Amino acid sequence: MTAQPLRVGMLAPIAWRTPPRHYGPWERVVSLLTEGLVARGVDVTLFATADSVTSARLSAVAPAGYEEDRTLEPKVYEGLHIGAAFERAAEFDLIHNHFDFLPLTYSGLVDTPLVTTIHGFSSPRILPAYRRYNGRVHYVSISDADRDASLDYAATVYHGIDIERFTFRAQPDDYLLFFGRMHPDKGALDAIEIARRAGRRLVMAGIVQDEAYFREQVEPRIDGERVQYIGSVGPEERDRVLGGALALLHPIHFDEPFGLSIVEAMACGTPVIAFARGSMAELIRDGELGFLVRTTDEAVAAVARLGSIDRRACRRWVEGRFTADRMVDDYLRVYAAVRAAPRAGRVVAT
Repeated sequence: MTAQPLRVGMLAPIAWRTPPRHYGPWERVVSLLTEGLVARGVDVTLFATADSVTSARLSAVAPAGYEEDRTLEPKVYEGLHIGAAFERAAEFDLIHNHFDFLPLTYSGLVDTPLVTTIHGFSSPRILPAYRRYNGRVHYVSISDADRDASLDYAATVYHGIDIERFTFRAQPDDYLLFFGRMHPDKGALDAIEIARRAGRRLVMAGIVQDEAYFREQVEPRIDGERVQYIGSVGPEERDRVLGGALALLHPIHFDEPFGLSIVEAMACGTPVIAFARGSMAELIRDGELGFLVRTTDEAVAAVARLGSIDRRACRRWVEGRFTADRMVDDYLRVYAAVRAAPRAGRVVAT
């Protein structure tokens, strides 16, 4: 008798389509995980926007992402979306939540185990929700640095990427790259200053999240020559822009839980110069794959040392540690541990 495949309800965010057309890091991870699980024979129902593209079964309430269709009221569609998944909870061996803390409040209403990947804490103010359901919900962190001491975790699972979509470039062009949200946390203005002082051209890519910051501080410094802004880019241009850079500048001003652009850059062979906060030390080997710095002065000095970095080593690092296949393997181990554990007990995947 053939064993029934594992049945997973995959709860994606609905800010953007899954996979995203350009920006949408959580949705990108959910898509890669979903497609990888389906390829392994897992029966996945993806709860996402109606315009999402997947080989899994698609269940949708929101016609599109609310960041893409501003006529949609986010709270209304978030509630409908989460409710649609939990109303079908009995159909699944587990639900995998990538929708932050709101779905936790449904976990006590169903018998189906809930795995929640915590994609970062937007504020300490959301921690009471995680603490309330600690011991019932199985939490997964995306880096060791992003763990909260008051919570228990089933595992840390680093994000993976589809490495075949990123082309190794042994010889880069002559520009530095900023690739991220236009927001003070991401350090767009710092990147401009680092490139200026290093005497290098800067290409900037990413959505404008803080319009006042962009308009008042970043945009006046964009001249189209020494500083060029190309907007938010899709997969093909993403590969070209990341691979052509001398280095990715990542002067963050917050403890970032993970950095997909860092892994994607290194997959192209591009080293990273990052402020040493959050998960950066878990992603970048200082002096070998890039440089972990603490000040603008140190970042400028690091630009001059880029010739010491072996771009092939950057690619090999990602191939061995940050692929989508590895991420799928890790989550399958988490699922097995969760299913073997008592309903409300804690589990640790090994």
